[in-house]
Amino acid sequence: MVALDINEHRLSSGAWLSKLKGATGPLVGLLVLCVFLSVSTDTFLSVRNGLNILDQITVLGIMAVGMTFVILIGGIDLSVGSALALAMMVMGWTANVAGLPLPVGIAFALIASAVSGLIVGLLVTQFRVPAFIATLAMMSAARGVANMITDGQQIVGFPDWFMMLAIDRHFGVMTATVFLMLAVVLAAWLFLHFRSEGRMLYAVGGNSEVARLAGINVPLVTIGVYVMSAVLAGLAGVVLAARLDSVQPSSGLGYELDTIAAVVIGGTSLSGGAGGIGGTLIGVLIIGVLRNGLNLLNVSPFLQQVIIGIVIVLAVGAETIRRRRA
Repeated sequence: MVALDINEHRLSSGAWLSKLKGATGPLVGLLVLCVFLSVSTDTFLSVRNGLNILDQITVLGIMAVGMTFVILIGGIDLSVGSALALAMMVMGWTANVAGLPLPVGIAFALIASAVSGLIVGLLVTQFRVPAFIATLAMMSAARGVANMITDGQQIVGFPDWFMMLAIDRHFGVMTATVFLMLAVVLAAWLFLHFRSEGRMLYAVGGNSEVARLAGINVPLVTIGVYVMSAVLAGLAGVVLAARLDSVQPSSGLGYELDTIAAVVIGGTSLSGGAGGIGGTLIGVLIIGVLRNGLNLLNVSPFLQQVIIGIVIVLAVGAETIRRRRA
């Protein structure tokens, strides 16, 4: 019995270690990056700069949670940037043109983004359209609708209370938008670790056919994941509108690449079935800290794109090597 208990303890410890492996590398990279920037700049290691980084990653952080779900099931979503723009324009038109209360506009924005995710999910599951093609098509369609709503014009000006969500620091520390991002991250982490529906995402990503034989409704899970990804993109659009005090149909261009990069850098496997929210949060922080540090070092924005591209390649390469050794 004692030997059995020891073996079970070892298996349990090994299971926890295997869960941490995917995020350990990104965490070490984040710490090394912070140390380097602390030595290289005088302003990086300050409370004010740290709070600014948190403010800057709110939109990316919320979107990355939805993208984590998508990549966990072995999918991809190129439409999140356009879903963000669509939600922003629906909210702006509803509140500033139609004259409805802003909370109603926010609700319509989330509904609009959910519909875009539902269409993608149905294309993938019912019409067998590859996720890359389905989301690429939605990326174009949603962006087109966002432009049609106001004929390509931006909408400026929202109630003061809405703008203050991204400005007013509660307890002198965090804005409401940062609290929202952290709440979304925590809820997603709890969902993946303590809900059977969350474990289904890993099963579908690991092997969809085995998941189907185990009684999991794979099409329903897939549709739900794409809807959630789009809704979180819409929520990120609301946060971005609060930060900018305006909405414009060109918002979110290139955000899908940043979102995918954050998830991949955080250790989630592009083939699905491995990864998690903790790693994604680290990936978001890496991108946020890297951009902030490069700005402090007065690095050209064009060179920043090259550096971030190299970081993505290194992250994917490290993940590939780790999987081969596993």
